[in-house]
Amino acid sequence: MPKQTWIVDQKDRLDTFLSTKLQVAKNQVLQLIKAGCVRLNGGACSKGGVGVKLGDVLEIWSIQPQESQPLSLPPLDLEIIYEDEDILVINKPPHLVVHHASSVKEATLVDYLQARGYALSTLSGALRYGIVHRLDKDTSGVLVVAKNNASHAHLATQLKSKQMGRYYLAILSEPLNNPVSVACHLGRHPNNRLKMTNLDALRTPIRGGKMSKTHFVPLITGTNQTQLICAKLETGRTHQIRAHLESLNRHIVGDPLYGQKDSYAGRILLHAYLLYVTHPKDGRKLLFKANMLKDMLQYLENHFEGMSWDGLESSIGDLFGSIAG
Repeated sequence: MPKQTWIVDQKDRLDTFLSTKLQVAKNQVLQLIKAGCVRLNGGACSKGGVGVKLGDVLEIWSIQPQESQPLSLPPLDLEIIYEDEDILVINKPPHLVVHHASSVKEATLVDYLQARGYALSTLSGALRYGIVHRLDKDTSGVLVVAKNNASHAHLATQLKSKQMGRYYLAILSEPLNNPVSVACHLGRHPNNRLKMTNLDALRTPIRGGKMSKTHFVPLITGTNQTQLICAKLETGRTHQIRAHLESLNRHIVGDPLYGQKDSYAGRILLHAYLLYVTHPKDGRKLLFKANMLKDMLQYLENHFEGMSWDGLESSIGDLFGSIAG
């Protein structure tokens, strides 16, 4: 099993020391401790709050994937945008859950990656190997996966410090009049636990939630008042784009949870289009594009007369090209 050894160079709590050295969140350190992967001066550790002092020796092993029966997975056409020994960048198709949870019964992206023999980081613990950030089941687009723990730690730090970010494309059922930003505390809807909502805007405000911010830019409006927009995330909360649009009384086509049921029977038309990131090993500034999938392209062709996707794509590139530099 891969092992790292650290000589403690300052007095601190065990979980705080390892969180700083490994550049991961404390909950990830606690997963390692709980799994028996941390030893202090040769002895097992069971609590993150134990104190460490100068000269103590810490040994940390990676969490190892549990042996399981091979899954019988249906075919999946998975587009690989970029791959090296540290990261894997894909264009995630819709109708695919990224990783397992208690409510997930179907095969996940992690299952497919493991079945294809990809080496994945283990810092996120069981069932989330390699996953640094996620996309909702029916959202398509660019996703970066960590292939080792050092890359995972580096990418997680970038995500937290906003050195890594994403731009989304979405098709709205009613247009925005101008560019607009939404900043609010986002939390569970008090009357519908499946939804997130702007807690600050409730008639009776609810304390709590997490701060969230999204920028929205209209791109082109169709003949039936549908509109293609771009969304830039400043934070990465659950259902953030959908909940923020609902607070503006706008909704994504194909999203009955946050919008209205309409004649469109397809999935939610939301796509993670661009991802910018610093390579975890060599420090290169990278920009990845996930081509829009054919269901969204078909909708645009049917509802936006005379639209040239090549011309629109060029406009989007001009609009956000500054991040590549």
